[in-house]
Amino acid sequence: MKLSKREAGISYLKEQQQLFRCPICKSEMRLDDNGTLRCIEQHSFDIAKQGYVNFLTKPVHSMYSKELFESRNEIINSGLYDPVHEKIAQLLTSNINYILDTGCGEGTHLVKITDKLNSEIVSVGIDISKEGIQTAAKHYEQKIWCVGDLANSPFQKESFDCILNFLSPANYDEFKRLLLPKGKVIKVVPQEGYLQELRKQAFAQSEKEKYSNEQTVQRFKDFFSKVEVHRITYTKQLAHTLVPKLLEMTPLGWHVTNGNEMDINEISIDLDILVGE
Repeated sequence: MKLSKREAGISYLKEQQQLFRCPICKSEMRLDDNGTLRCIEQHSFDIAKQGYVNFLTKPVHSMYSKELFESRNEIINSGLYDPVHEKIAQLLTSNINYILDTGCGEGTHLVKITDKLNSEIVSVGIDISKEGIQTAAKHYEQKIWCVGDLANSPFQKESFDCILNFLSPANYDEFKRLLLPKGKVIKVVPQEGYLQELRKQAFAQSEKEKYSNEQTVQRFKDFFSKVEVHRITYTKQLAHTLVPKLLEMTPLGWHVTNGNEMDINEISIDLDILVGE
C-alpha cells in the first residue's frame, strides 16, 4: 500500500534526523513515530500532511505566491536551465552525500541537478516561503523540504558536502557552519546578459536594463580561500505561452502589465557559477 506524503516524509526524515537542531534552543532533535521533531527542551515541529517541516518560529509574510512557484516549476522543467544544471553536476564530484539548496523555492533546480548525480544523495531544500516549500513537496518526493530562515537555522553544524545558492540571497557565515571540511558552496548569480530580451522590453532606457554582479562576486571571494568562476552563456527558444510565466517568476516582470504582448521568441541565459571551498 502506497504511503501518504506525510507517512513517506516521516519515514525518510527519520533516517536523516541527525541533520537537525532546534532553531529555538540549538539542541539536537529526534523524530517520533507520530511525525513530530522534538528537542530535549520540548520545542516541537510537526511534519505537515504534504510531507515538509515548517521551522519558522514566527509568521513571515512572503511576496511570492503559489502561482509564481508553479510558473517557475514550468519554466525550469521546459529545459531553460538544463545547461546550467549539467555544468553544476559536472562540478560536483561523486563523493557528495548531502546537499542543501538554500532559497530553494519550489525545488526544481535542486531536483534537476541531483537527478544527474548519485541517486543515494540526500537532498535538502530550505526556503523562507511556505508557498515555495508546499509546491516542492507537492511535486517532488524522497527529498527533505523545510520552511525556515538560515539566520535561525534548523541544521546541525558540518552536515553538508555542498550548499547550493541559486539566484538567491546568501548567508556565508551560516554556510561555513553547515559545511563539512572540504565542502563546497556553489552560488549562481546573473551576469549582464541574463534575460536581456525581457530586460530590454520591460526597462528600456532605464538603469534596470543593465546589470552588474561585481559586488556579489567580490563578496563571495572574500569569504572563501579557493574560488572558481565559471561563466555560462547561451540563448534558448522560448514558447510564446511561457513568456507570461517567465515574467511572473522573476522580479523583472512584476512591474510589467502587458506580458502577453511582449514580443519575445528566445531568451538569453548568462550566469556566473561561483564555486567556493
